[in-house]
Amino acid sequence: MYLSQSELILNADGSIYHLNLLPEDISNTIITVGDPDRVSNVSKYFDKIEVKKGKREFIAHTGTLNNKRITVISTGIGTDNIDIVLNELDALVNIDFKNRCLKDEHTTLDIIRIGTSGAIQPDILTDTFLISDYAMGFDGLLHFYNQTKETYSEIIDSFVAQTGWSSKKATPYIVRCDLNLANKLANNQIPFGFTATNIGFYGPQNRVLRLKIPDKNINSKLKGFQFNGLKIINLEMETSGIYALAGLLGHRAVSMNCILANRATATFSKNPTKTVDALIQHTLKHLTKH
Repeated sequence: MYLSQSELILNADGSIYHLNLLPEDISNTIITVGDPDRVSNVSKYFDKIEVKKGKREFIAHTGTLNNKRITVISTGIGTDNIDIVLNELDALVNIDFKNRCLKDEHTTLDIIRIGTSGAIQPDILTDTFLISDYAMGFDGLLHFYNQTKETYSEIIDSFVAQTGWSSKKATPYIVRCDLNLANKLANNQIPFGFTATNIGFYGPQNRVLRLKIPDKNINSKLKGFQFNGLKIINLEMETSGIYALAGLLGHRAVSMNCILANRATATFSKNPTKTVDALIQHTLKHLTKH
């Protein structure tokens, strides 16, 4: 299949359009962070940095740590940006840019999100970590692609019924992490949980400043949802998109969440920078151990 110039958009130097990266610029192990400033907070731990590139909110550093090559890239906030980042990362390893066609041999990426999040269950303390086992997406991104994996329709139907989910909103979808990759990053102090991915930070997460929202009890409904013991633990804005596209494209993905806020107890971390740094160090340690 030949990919036209309007579909596979390359810059003048042959790099992929938004990320401004060449295929040789990235590793097969990718750490994603939302904040562009957090890229250097990860790469400062590398033994050596060989690539530093950026365009718009997409900043990428590639280097080595303990002889393992790693790329860290910022995505910006939201699943709309994730759609760009995941598709272009996949293109870098699975499309021949010179011939504009798919490669015969598929390359699998390991994609690890290191991100911040807010808990909605009162027993989840701030400054703790959570691995997203499942993610429920309220963003609708998956519906724009042909779905080829389990859709968890029974859980979705139960969620819609229990919460009175409005038909004006996107139908939720559920996706899951790669358990082999998740187990590599886990320990007995980091629980696995069910994450909800929101399409915005204010109204979609029940925050009211000046604009009113149609259902002021939505967070309570999310907190109270249960399906065979499964309940939603935390809210953030990228995980479902990462899991959805990684799964469709044949990559492995896991989301590591740093719990900075608890919406149920109205508390926020007293030292968020320290907590995020601790999650970065934990992730790098487990990614590079032999």
